[in-house]
Amino acid sequence: MKLWDLAGIVLTLSALFGYLNRRFLRLPGNVGFTLVALLVSLGMIFAPLLDVTLSDRVQSVIQNIDFSAILLHGVLGFLLFAGALRLDLDDLLAEKWNVLTLAFASTCLSTLLVGFLSYGLLALFIQKVPILMCLLFGALISPTDPVAVLATLRHAGAPTALSSQLAGESLLNDGIGIVLFLVLFGLATGRGPTSPGDVALLFVVEFLGGAIFGLAAGYAAHWMLKRVDDHIVEILITLALVTGGYALADHLRISGPIAMVVAGLLVGSRGNRFGLSEETRRNLETFWELIEGILNAVLFVLIGLEILAMTFRAAYLWATVLAIPAVLFSRFVSVAVPASILRLFRELPPRAVRFLTWGGLKGGLAIAMALSLPSGGSRSLLLAVTYGVVVFSVLVQGSTMAFFARKSFGAP
Repeated sequence: MKLWDLAGIVLTLSALFGYLNRRFLRLPGNVGFTLVALLVSLGMIFAPLLDVTLSDRVQSVIQNIDFSAILLHGVLGFLLFAGALRLDLDDLLAEKWNVLTLAFASTCLSTLLVGFLSYGLLALFIQKVPILMCLLFGALISPTDPVAVLATLRHAGAPTALSSQLAGESLLNDGIGIVLFLVLFGLATGRGPTSPGDVALLFVVEFLGGAIFGLAAGYAAHWMLKRVDDHIVEILITLALVTGGYALADHLRISGPIAMVVAGLLVGSRGNRFGLSEETRRNLETFWELIEGILNAVLFVLIGLEILAMTFRAAYLWATVLAIPAVLFSRFVSVAVPASILRLFRELPPRAVRFLTWGGLKGGLAIAMALSLPSGGSRSLLLAVTYGVVVFSVLVQGSTMAFFARKSFGAP
């Protein structure tokens, strides 16, 4: 099937599912898109009166979609730039130590906890899985997903400080999650950095290189934006920044996600303060808001449909039931331990740990990394468990974030 045909099918389904959600369910966008797509997918699998050839055809289409490539080397750069463009840099800088702690220390601690907990639980109740594969699962499921988090925070009504912490963490820790995944992948397959020096060099090159590249690219784009007053050209400049910048970062083997976050923050914050006209800012914000909304819809529809491309067994369901509380517990500990240290130096809002734990949503990034797991007997198990944890996170945690914020903070 041609790329244009696939794009037409996915966009048509996204429009249809969006209509059904707005017309009947009225759920937050990411939750509604995923739920409707999931229900349709389950209907194709289980409806006894369904024409089998139709189901097989749809399943073939979904299997032809390279979800990992679409997200990691396409959609992710657009969504990270759009999300960073709309963040308030002052609020983010005010919470910089909390954000950095959550992005680095919490992600590493959660990776270890999830890895060892899943190793023990799977060996005890399901089947023995190699410890490196379990740690790979920990690395891909521990980072909070920026797409899911930013889509949900707009409806949560949480205090500004906590919202900034969660948004900042979600934009940064996908980079560290990818680096951890690459390191563990190298250990599991014998390819990639294995010595402490090589691992440290990889972290420095990925993060520092990505940040410096993002600063340079973002400043260059801002310099050009100040010198034109044509909204078509201005939009093309930002599109070139994301598409060309992300591709070049990949080519240079530095972190494209970190580069897009830094570039988005720079263009957004400097645009609000220096040089850009009100009309330019309005045009850019409107365009990138539309891009973010459309790509979010497509991504969460694909998450719901991805079940058609997976193999499920009864044991995988039980493994998912075990993994969900293990991931939540690991998230709680990985937030609570650094928070207890941070409280020695700065004040944190009450119930901050509970909110940050429940708000640590998982999304398409975890599925994309799971699809690249090394082949073997445990790959299909961990892929199914990852999908189950992500669906639970989007549907249950995502749909209750606003309620949780009202109960915790009295938010409107």
